[in-house]
Amino acid sequence: MNLGLDGKVALVCGSSRGLGRAVAEELAAEGASLALCARDADRLAATAAGIGPDVLAVPADLGVPGEPTRVVEAALERFGRLDVAVANTGGPPAGTHDTLSLDDWDRATALLLRSTVELVGAALPGMKERGWGRILAVTSVAVKQPVDNLMLSNSLRAAVTGFAATLAREVAGNGITVNTILPGYTSTERVTELNEANARRGGVEPAEIQARLEAEIPLGRLAEPREFAALAAFLVSERAGYITGGAFAVDGGWLRGLL
Repeated sequence: MNLGLDGKVALVCGSSRGLGRAVAEELAAEGASLALCARDADRLAATAAGIGPDVLAVPADLGVPGEPTRVVEAALERFGRLDVAVANTGGPPAGTHDTLSLDDWDRATALLLRSTVELVGAALPGMKERGWGRILAVTSVAVKQPVDNLMLSNSLRAAVTGFAATLAREVAGNGITVNTILPGYTSTERVTELNEANARRGGVEPAEIQARLEAEIPLGRLAEPREFAALAAFLVSERAGYITGGAFAVDGGWLRGLL
């Protein structure tokens, strides 16, 4: 299937590893020009070099006000336009209501919600001017089925979902689609870290936590990042021009709800 991404310019955030890197690699394979950002400058540079010689790497901490705008401006300066923006950040710390401070909430809000709002605000003017754009926010299956010990992620990724669904209606007339994509349990460093945190909390080995997860997934295994990236690439493509305001899970059947 020709996704119509050849020659498009895409910004993929949080792309030095894990899901973000997989999405970047998939978009590059479809012919898109890429701008990447992440906090770890060395890892980001290595990722960019591994994808191709013309990939723009912009080290940035999207949880710091002003940084999402700076990243978009760097992409515009390099490529002259931005067609696709993939909002993706690392997850906040695990924790319950009793273990989290107001400072934890402030940092998580800046990282997950405010960064998305600012990134989109910087990317939209050019998309509106050209009458074409794709915005995709990476959230989590936790927005539909909260996960124990992930109070911050459950709450704030749900807020991003509400923002995206509302924005989709506001910019549809400009030829811009806005969707969210919900990864389930995937073989990434983030899931490994969460397994270790939950193992410490429960006094068991991380392998036992992983086995419990796999037992809850109808397909019986964790996803591979490339499987997630395949849907992400479709949602930001020309072929998905009539899909907007949606929240799409890649979870192996883990979610039990009908919608």
